[in-house]
Amino acid sequence: MEQRLDYMKLSPQGMKAMMGLEVFIRRSGLEPSLLELVKMRASQINGCANCMDMHSKDARAAGESEQRLYVLSAWREAPFYTGSERAALAWTEAITRISESHAPDDVYAEARKYFSEEEIVALTLAIISINGWNRLAVGFRTVPGSYQPAAAQGVHA
Repeated sequence: MEQRLDYMKLSPQGMKAMMGLEVFIRRSGLEPSLLELVKMRASQINGCANCMDMHSKDARAAGESEQRLYVLSAWREAPFYTGSERAALAWTEAITRISESHAPDDVYAEARKYFSEEEIVALTLAIISINGWNRLAVGFRTVPGSYQPAAAQGVHA
């Protein structure tokens, strides 16, 4: 596979805007481990190898278990996820597949059991963001494999 173009270089203002959303999400108070699961699950649904590569590395660098990452696509059948993670994953699937699901009331109600109104907005923005990144990476054929998490690069955020 060959990358079609380098959207990061070609649209610095657009990428600055996308990164601004990422900063907001990171500062939202949502657990970083939850956000990585959400990013991984949406990327699985969208078939984004680059984002799955990136976020599996980030999740592992942050202490996520291999077991939870391996079975994430079958999270409903696995006992490894908390109630809030399950609610967030269901909401992730509903928002990612919005044309099919129309964000069902029962999925929203379950998420609201675990997340405040502000948190569910932040969670939804995180889902929107990763879906946007997935579409950029898949659309422009970003080649996975070279990404290294900040911790592996000696960078401390």
